[in-house]
Amino acid sequence: MKLLIITTCLVAGLSGAAVLAHSGATGIVKERMEGMKAMGNAVEAVTPMMRGEEAFDAERLREAARTFAAHSGEEITSRFPEGSTEAPSEAKDEIWEDWDRFAALAEQLKISAEGLEQAAGNGLSGAGGHMSGESMMGDAGSMMGDTGSMMGGGSSMMGGSTAMGSGMSAEHIAQMPADAAFEMTTQVCSTCHTRFREDRD
Repeated sequence: MKLLIITTCLVAGLSGAAVLAHSGATGIVKERMEGMKAMGNAVEAVTPMMRGEEAFDAERLREAARTFAAHSGEEITSRFPEGSTEAPSEAKDEIWEDWDRFAALAEQLKISAEGLEQAAGNGLSGAGGHMSGESMMGDAGSMMGDTGSMMGGGSSMMGGSTAMGSGMSAEHIAQMPADAAFEMTTQVCSTCHTRFREDRD
């Protein structure tokens, strides 16, 4: 259920950015919106199989992971020069006021995406999954903890108080079931949006 809620909100948010990208955005704002659109399309492409609505396809998940990796880390931070908030940008000033945190989230997205690409071969957790014989770290629930704490304003993923902090390496994530690794990756996006993106309905 947590995965369904997160991915539904993420697809809606990234799709909104995609629409705005075709509504007068230019220059660096357009570039970063196009990156968000690419990630939104990647989430949308794999969400049905994460929900069990389609057969699991490890290669399709790897492709999504590579898309996330291509639009994360320094690649995404370089598209946020200070003050680039001209319409239709939804970037908050908090990005530059708390740049270290923003950059840390961008880097964690890259790490999570790299881990997700490797975890794709592990299959899904739980009954009916396609787990490999290698040792897994447990199902999504035990790894992820409380999703509410990730999305709320009082406790952030990069604040150091959750199991999903910056200490998670790509190698660590690679040992997880694919759906747990996917949830981790999408939660990085959601955490960043909650803190740094204007909610314009």
